[in-house]
Amino acid sequence: MRVFVTGATGFIGSAVVRELLEAGHNVTGLARSDQAAASLAAAGAEVHRGALADLDSLRAGAAEADGVIHTAYIHDFSPTGDPAAAARTDGRAIEAIGESLAGSGRPLVVASGSALLAPGRLATEDDTMPDDAPHPRVSERVALQFAGRGVRVSAMRLPPSVHGQGDHGFVPGLIGIARAKGLAAYVGDGSNRWAAVHRLDAARLFRLALESAPAGTRLHAVGDEGVPFRDIAAVIGRHLDLPVTSISREEADGHFGGLALFASMDVPASSAITQQRFGWHPVQPGLIADLDEGHYFS
Repeated sequence: MRVFVTGATGFIGSAVVRELLEAGHNVTGLARSDQAAASLAAAGAEVHRGALADLDSLRAGAAEADGVIHTAYIHDFSPTGDPAAAARTDGRAIEAIGESLAGSGRPLVVASGSALLAPGRLATEDDTMPDDAPHPRVSERVALQFAGRGVRVSAMRLPPSVHGQGDHGFVPGLIGIARAKGLAAYVGDGSNRWAAVHRLDAARLFRLALESAPAGTRLHAVGDEGVPFRDIAAVIGRHLDLPVTSISREEADGHFGGLALFASMDVPASSAITQQRFGWHPVQPGLIADLDEGHYFS
């Protein structure tokens, strides 16, 4: 299959590219820089120059492919970040790709998230994305509209922590905060839970969805259903030789900054339905075991 991948040089996308190539697919990756193009070529993929906001490049890449995997997203949790603008850019990108695939029966797998589905209880594939989420990501809602327009579209819900070598997401952010503040903190009693998955397990599920997921499918790429946040803080404190301390919800904004919302969220998720339907079972280390390997702290 000729597969067009956006976000192809990112932490998740690069693992997806390798998974597809190893399975015998031909891959073309979206590249917005010479460095990204060189990285794709070195991996054995073809290069399609463009960017997430360049809708003509997305349409052209999708039109030439037998299927598309969309992992690109503008993640910016800094004080100057604009989540609503990022969501609009993503929504327009998915619409452009979907229009190119409409009526063809070709697959489109779009990265989404599980964290905002059902805070406080175990989220499942049967849960629908709420309209009033604090971070207004529209990926899933926009993509699934094409299920009725002749696109074999599926939504890949990723948990808050997609971990592994090269991670530059939430957990490295927490490690950086701990180093800067001189302590590894958790909010309240730290019993709030994060779902997690190793990026290599997630990449394998992206491939399975591309190959076989029916139109309208919601998949959960979840390895750990719910790791207590205090356990994450404890392993960070142990590796950095820092105290592990509870802070109040009122103190969380000052301590965690843009990660305060996620540091206090209780967002476990199940992948039982996904595992049963697709024969996918996580085999890579869980989050705590991965942290204990030490590469996050080197």
